[in-house]
Amino acid sequence: MEIILIALGAFITYAVIMFFYQRKILKTLTEEEFRAGYRKAQLIDVREPNEFEGGHILGARNIPLSQMKMRLKEIRQDQPVYLYCQNTLRSGRAAQMLRRKGYKDLNALKGGFKQWSGKIKAKK
Repeated sequence: MEIILIALGAFITYAVIMFFYQRKILKTLTEEEFRAGYRKAQLIDVREPNEFEGGHILGARNIPLSQMKMRLKEIRQDQPVYLYCQNTLRSGRAAQMLRRKGYKDLNALKGGFKQWSGKIKAKK
């Protein structure tokens, strides 16, 4: 029982630390703020290809979190990066990875794609 409580405590501590770290390295933008800046930035959908094909923000590139390490060369460090996923979990993880590689201007859509009310594109 003690081990379970220690593990639970460690997990909660880790989750809290990651939450504050992500808030420090990543600007979470409302849809209005996101919409105001994403055309002058690199708009990246970090969801998997099947999710992307089901519908994505017009102009977004699909670089899934699972492929991010291998595809870093596709993302410029000298331009803002606007990330989104379905909710916000993968965007935060992608931002952590990008930050470790030297990216600075990282932004995410508050609430993720499921909160987006703007134009979308989907494969027929």
